[in-house]
Amino acid sequence: MYKRFKHTLKQIFTLPQRMARFEEHMSTVDWRLGQLEGKQRMNGVYALRRTQDTEAPSVLNRYELSILSQNGEDGMVFYLFSLLGTTNRWFVEFGIEDGRECNTGNLSLNFGWQGLLIEGSADYVQRARQYYSDRLGARRDAVRVVNAFVQPDNINPLFQQNNVPAEIDLLSIDIDGNDYWVWQALDATSPRVVVIEYNASLGAERSLSTCYDARFDRWQKDPSGYYHGASLAALHKLGAQKGYALVGCDSRGVSAFFVRQDVAAGKVPALTPQQAFFSHFQRLESLEAQFARIEHLPFESV
Repeated sequence: MYKRFKHTLKQIFTLPQRMARFEEHMSTVDWRLGQLEGKQRMNGVYALRRTQDTEAPSVLNRYELSILSQNGEDGMVFYLFSLLGTTNRWFVEFGIEDGRECNTGNLSLNFGWQGLLIEGSADYVQRARQYYSDRLGARRDAVRVVNAFVQPDNINPLFQQNNVPAEIDLLSIDIDGNDYWVWQALDATSPRVVVIEYNASLGAERSLSTCYDARFDRWQKDPSGYYHGASLAALHKLGAQKGYALVGCDSRGVSAFFVRQDVAAGKVPALTPQQAFFSHFQRLESLEAQFARIEHLPFESV
């Protein structure tokens, strides 16, 4: 059906300039359909897993669901706040690309949350602004999209300039590089929950982060893409220093969930990195082989 529709449209757009534009739009449609099919399969796996008797490392893993998140973070976030409650339903997320696939989109578009999105690419920011404006309609002012490269020395001024409250419900960090150093520097707000990407290729034991580099680009650093961010153990240590407990990771080995200790008390149990860890779902080599590819690159023990 879809192929027949695509063929018919190609026949309509016969002029070269129109055909070029059509092909551009159809490549976007193809990508979006592939993305939606992937989410459908993934959510099917999550649903089947909930029927099994085997215990997941964290109760959060029984609630994994992807609506707008890349992996199962949407369901985990929603369930976590059902345990913790909310305060101002405020979020900040950076590293959003065009905002269509991120950890806070479901909250703002479907559940009335508000917050700040930050992205380094001006092109992505323009697309994100249009996307949220179109989807939110009369509530478009609830989400502000800012163009900035987040660094340890500008994270606090960025929050202050954009009137981020002193306490927010959710902070999501995914910048594929200096994640550890940015979270370490942040003191302009006190998030109740932090979702941050970890580097599963570093394993559950090593406490390592990539060295700070203001121009960090994971693909330029190493073509494997394995050299980025920090290990789960390193983030666990940093979280403890900042007063946070590790409470789980998504089962595809991408995001770690931390809850401020005063908020978590009596509501959600803390886990060790070894208990919470999942390998990255796309990296099929052994953890030893993954680390061997990048161990020659500069790391900082933390």
